[in-house]
Amino acid sequence: MNYVKNKIELEENGFSVLTDLYSDNEISRILACIENTEQDENSFMKTKDLFAIRQLIKNIPELTDLLFNKKLTELISDLSESEYFLTKAIYFDKPSKSNWFVAYHQDLSISVDKKVNLENYVNWTVKKGQYGVQPPIEILQDTITIRIHLDKTDKNNGALKVIPKSHLNGIIRADSQDWILENEFICEIEKGGAMLMKPLTLHASNRTTNGKKRRVIHLEFNKHNLTNPLGWLEHYEVKKPVHNNV
Repeated sequence: MNYVKNKIELEENGFSVLTDLYSDNEISRILACIENTEQDENSFMKTKDLFAIRQLIKNIPELTDLLFNKKLTELISDLSESEYFLTKAIYFDKPSKSNWFVAYHQDLSISVDKKVNLENYVNWTVKKGQYGVQPPIEILQDTITIRIHLDKTDKNNGALKVIPKSHLNGIIRADSQDWILENEFICEIEKGGAMLMKPLTLHASNRTTNGKKRRVIHLEFNKHNLTNPLGWLEHYEVKKPVHNNV
């Protein structure tokens, strides 16, 4: 498949939606792999409104080959001529009775291996021993997020809402109100489909109202090494797509 159209949409609008990245059988195998794993309390978070697994590949390495199928590796290859690697992998399960919603925001934090005082690395956080930091803006601008949907997702079970082209405005102040009602787009995704997004694209999600699950695998890719001695918390090379010779 050719994903040039998705690349253009991602660059121009800050997001793109695609279908059929995974078959029903592949989705079933991915879910079975997740459900059969033992839960480590440091990487697994469970509340009545959300279940999440952080450092997904580290905790469930068997998922690697299932996630990085032919279509995903071709997609990553088509999105950039540079060598991108995986820097974050999280599984989210928004349960059917969840009242959890997320207001409009940008994804400004990356996960790193230590805390170091460096110029242009600001707003440090630590959650369950994992450090987060807001890096130089070019790192955020060059991040590609791929959200793999394990369930059909629409406006009634927490599909992401986005503000198209908002990624072109850099980092937007949290108290800015000018953008909220303008050009809002709801990204409804089929089961096995995916949403591509720039982290600086303003996005939000509503509460679930139709009693259906919304399970998503959130992957982030980048091409930059961080300023020494800082390193990415997760760094997994992406296997090259296989092109059959005719």
